[in-house]
Amino acid sequence: MLTENSYLHGKPESSGLLRSQITDFKVFEQLPFLPCGEGEHLFVHIRKTGANTLFVARELAKYFQVKEQLVSYAGLKDRFAVTEQWFGVHVPGKQEYNLDDLNIAGVEVLSYQRHNKKLRTGALTGNRFELILRDVTAIKAFTERWQKIVEQGVPNYFGEQRFGIGGGNIERALGLFSGQKVKDKKKRGIYLSAARSHIFNSVLNERIQQQCFDQVAVGDVLMLAGTQSVFHLDEIDDTIKQRFVDKDVDITAPMWGSGELMTSDAPLNLEQKIAGEHPEFCQGLPRFGLKQERRRIRLTISETDLELLSTPEGSVQKEHNAVKISFFLPAGCYATTILRELLTYQDMTTRIDKRATSASPTAATPDSNNG
Repeated sequence: MLTENSYLHGKPESSGLLRSQITDFKVFEQLPFLPCGEGEHLFVHIRKTGANTLFVARELAKYFQVKEQLVSYAGLKDRFAVTEQWFGVHVPGKQEYNLDDLNIAGVEVLSYQRHNKKLRTGALTGNRFELILRDVTAIKAFTERWQKIVEQGVPNYFGEQRFGIGGGNIERALGLFSGQKVKDKKKRGIYLSAARSHIFNSVLNERIQQQCFDQVAVGDVLMLAGTQSVFHLDEIDDTIKQRFVDKDVDITAPMWGSGELMTSDAPLNLEQKIAGEHPEFCQGLPRFGLKQERRRIRLTISETDLELLSTPEGSVQKEHNAVKISFFLPAGCYATTILRELLTYQDMTTRIDKRATSASPTAATPDSNNG
């Protein structure tokens, strides 16, 4: 069902290893606000190592003796990583808490404070990543490719995590559309999201193949930078072209649901072509209450840095072409989408997983995204 998506800059020359160690993958969640110090919700800022977000949420529910649904988080984070993120616990009243005795495997409490509103899914500005890639080949090509990505961005594909192992979430979505029942609301949402994401990726892939990924056209729907506001492009002038170059506006593709496509002319024909290739999805998604939305097709990164790592003097273990990269991504975007365009990488998490004991409570299914 899933096919390999096109590269914007051609297939990378370089290869390397991702997550040779858990500490090679670090994520720092950034909220658009800080807890105010009062209210019914206790915000807990934690650093977790090799721990699953859902596992931590369950353990917090046990500690505070509340139902699991009273523990919230802004986004799921990688299990095979060191991640800093916020959790919210609904604990009405004025009880003072001292979390010195909170003991969750792989978790360190950084701070905690009350707030007057629930921490909701998606309520984050984005995530800052610090990644170490090892055994990187063709270093010169790697650094040149990195600079091109910093300047031009990459296709904003949904990452492979969205689709499950072997694209299994797509098959389950097809089952939903054929009448199979899925009682678990969260699982049902995951399968529907996979179907939507597949259509989006297919439209994006088609634009790259038709060489119109970075060419605005009459009939496109553009999104303003830093917002979800969109507008239809009725005509093209030098101002619009410059705003696209300056990354003030981006071309969008559909997140499928009920309602009419917002595009017209050639962009509409392209999107209708892809819809015709996925009739089960395009007919099935509206039946589950999803509506037409738009998502930008270009992913740009900020706060970027690249460092070639050298071996500390006296160290026994020699570094071999290790590179540290850091960057910030908006909420809902995937670090693996950046890496895919940068190099052909082997994710070493399978090896890490074998080293973990099967009895470990943190050895749950890896989190699905970096949202």
